Amino acid sequence: MVAADDRVSARTRIVLADVVRRESDSEHPRTELAEQTRVGAALVRGLVRAQLSLALRLWLVVAVGLGGLPWLFAIAPSVSRVTVLGVHLPWVLLGVLPFPFLVLVGWAYVRLAERNEQDFTDLIQRPER
Repeated sequence: MVAADDRVSARTRIVLADVVRRESDSEHPRTELAEQTRVGAALVRGLVRAQLSLALRLWLVVAVGLGGLPWLFAIAPSVSRVTVLGVHLPWVLLGVLPFPFLVLVGWAYVRLAERNEQDFTDLIQRPER
């Protein structure tokens, strides 16, 4: 009977809190965003950088497109003497064409920004493996 008492004292008590949680729950990007972890912050920072990069690239297109016109007229004065339908070319290039150009750049920005956001959403909503 002494041997039976030794077995009883050698028992290990298992508590439910000691069981290790599944690690895959915290690996999902949606969880990372909700819990505001470093991975989630990096994902949001990546989206913000992509949007900023897009904005700067399109700003450069507008700056070169519209800012280059005065340089064109200064470098090639003969261009400023050309007439289109009775109107001097500088008036057409500076007074009429910038509006459709800016609308086109704005449309491109919205379309590309939405694509960036959709890529981000697809990354976040990707099913777990």
